[in-house]
Amino acid sequence: MFNKYKKKILISIAFGAVVYLIFSVYADFDKLISAFGSFNWLWLPLILVLSFLNYIFRFFKWHYYLSLLEIKLSYKKSFLIFLSAFTMSVTPGKMGEVLKSYLLKEENDTPVSKSAPIILGERLTDFVSIVILCLIGSYVFNYAQTLILIIGFVFLATIVLLSSRTFSMKIIGLFENINFLKKHIHKIHTAYDSIYILIKIKPLLIATIISLVSWSFECLGFYVVINVFSNSSGLEISILSATFIYAFSTLIGAIAMLPGGVGVTEASLTGLLVFSKIPKDLSVASTIMIRFATLWFAVLVGIVSIFIFQKITDRKIENIRAEKSSDN
Repeated sequence: MFNKYKKKILISIAFGAVVYLIFSVYADFDKLISAFGSFNWLWLPLILVLSFLNYIFRFFKWHYYLSLLEIKLSYKKSFLIFLSAFTMSVTPGKMGEVLKSYLLKEENDTPVSKSAPIILGERLTDFVSIVILCLIGSYVFNYAQTLILIIGFVFLATIVLLSSRTFSMKIIGLFENINFLKKHIHKIHTAYDSIYILIKIKPLLIATIISLVSWSFECLGFYVVINVFSNSSGLEISILSATFIYAFSTLIGAIAMLPGGVGVTEASLTGLLVFSKIPKDLSVASTIMIRFATLWFAVLVGIVSIFIFQKITDRKIENIRAEKSSDN
């Protein structure tokens, strides 16, 4: 299973390199180098810590979801499985994060159909929390309120429809008439039973609050990055504006379904910073820095976590196959 994603991850890294090269040309390479030269690198550990705090709080949500579905796993292994999936952050739509379900199957024989809906629950509450952060910042930044409300409505409508067992059972009933899905219908029922539990009012509110806190850390990290770069030029941007720019760009990048949102997220970050009167070289430098501290740092954390997981479990992730992880 993991092997089939290796090529996609390498392609995403190469694509990212091309994107940053294009942005470097746009910003004027010499000015960009000068911007990085003026950056106070003593702030980098704080920026990385803020990103890691995002991961910590998202882990709390992941483990909370495990407890709701009565999937028993030690905190240590749960944390390593959660972080290992960050290696898949640069897969389209982060669909590679289903690696968590395969690792759970290997660890305690939890059916993939039971745990995979956790990834959907995570994404839905992430989207809702990011929409809320966008709305908070948009009234200061005064941009795209209508678009954000529409996106938020779509995700809320999705949650409402999924929470209706009558509606969902009718849709699942339609799948029973499709030949290639008929033999998997019990897995579909298992998956729906899981997501139904996860999106009840109390779990939904708790998970969304956790997501709000977690993504706020990365917004704060972006605020630090912009102002460290901008201080040398005497420019400044408010924390609410920084929150809007980062949250909106993250939202647009996620909707684009590109690997890690690469290209779309960077273009949005840079464009909104330039719109805020931040010079092109500082805008691009800030974009590259925050993407390193969030997306690419997450991939690095995932690689390290996979290495540790393999050491303590004596399992090779490369040997995990989707066929082996099929439900019994």
